[in-house]
Amino acid sequence: MTSQRYLRTDRRTMLAGLSTGLGLTAVAGCTGISDGDEATIADSDADDAEPPAHAEYESTDVRVTDPDGDELGEVTAAIADTSELQRTGLSDTETLPENRGMLFVYDSVEELTFSMPEMAFPIDILFADDAGVITSIYRARAPAPREDGTEQIYYGEGQYVLEVVYEWTADRDVQVGDSLEFEL
Repeated sequence: MTSQRYLRTDRRTMLAGLSTGLGLTAVAGCTGISDGDEATIADSDADDAEPPAHAEYESTDVRVTDPDGDELGEVTAAIADTSELQRTGLSDTETLPENRGMLFVYDSVEELTFSMPEMAFPIDILFADDAGVITSIYRARAPAPREDGTEQIYYGEGQYVLEVVYEWTADRDVQVGDSLEFEL
């Protein structure tokens, strides 16, 4: 298992008083675990006539803002709000455009576990509480050629998890304490 680390957590204080929940662990995110019916994932290229990535998912625009309300970045995110969509996550996706992501939605704040089976590329994973405040950020590497992805495990507490392209958060100076804003 790779070591966990937060991106620049020393620059901003994490908000206190997060709901602890029952400690329910959800294996989600990038896992390729499925009960048989996996969602079909479409590749995207802005110049192609093909549908955008994750065209069969509902989507929402997710803005990331700092505590002053200044926008740091925005992506259009596919919504993974069922256990089937959450188990599949981005596992079957070959590439992820910089302006796209996946938003995982849970009923309440939970202890969550994300892993990287069948991932073809690295990503950033942002955990956020019930108010959308980012509680942790991971730069998740893709499995190496002889790894199956179970070595890449990322723990966090949140009601929402946003996955975006690798280094998206660093390029935009997104930090713990910033917020996700979106409509469901």
